[in-house]
Amino acid sequence: MDTFTRIIGIDPGLRRTGWGVIDTLGNSVRFVASGLVTSDGDLDLASRLCQLHDGLDAVLAEYKPDEASIEQTFVNKDAGATLKLGQARGIALLVPARRGLPVAEYAPNAVKKAIVGAGHAEKGQIRVMVKVLMPKATFESDDAADALAIALTHAHHRGSATARLARAVAEAS
Repeated sequence: MDTFTRIIGIDPGLRRTGWGVIDTLGNSVRFVASGLVTSDGDLDLASRLCQLHDGLDAVLAEYKPDEASIEQTFVNKDAGATLKLGQARGIALLVPARRGLPVAEYAPNAVKKAIVGAGHAEKGQIRVMVKVLMPKATFESDDAADALAIALTHAHHRGSATARLARAVAEAS
């Protein structure tokens, strides 16, 4: 008997980290939940990273995903912002890895191409296509919509050789 696979998509950010959870069975996908983990901008960086860690850990504890997918960091002209995003991304990688989940990473353009069909899509286009692909999906922010798009991308690509290898390594450990 086939069972569903629960996937969490994570769109890392220091202020707002979006998350989206879907269930997949074969080619079908079902929306489970989405939301944001936020940090308090008035706190020091270490405290904000703790807030992201604790918030993501609570989401994983509640929804119990089987696999995680995360957007890769892109480098922009503001080196400080890129570094802070990288630190938030480190938390987003750490939390599911500590729970023993295989973690797949996808470039922003790969997510856009998988969801919209073009690697340079706008945020609004992603929101619309996520809603088309999962009409019952609810999300209150672009970050949560992006996280669902990341989860959908992983659902689409999880049959690839790389994804199968990552799952095999995780299951063996």
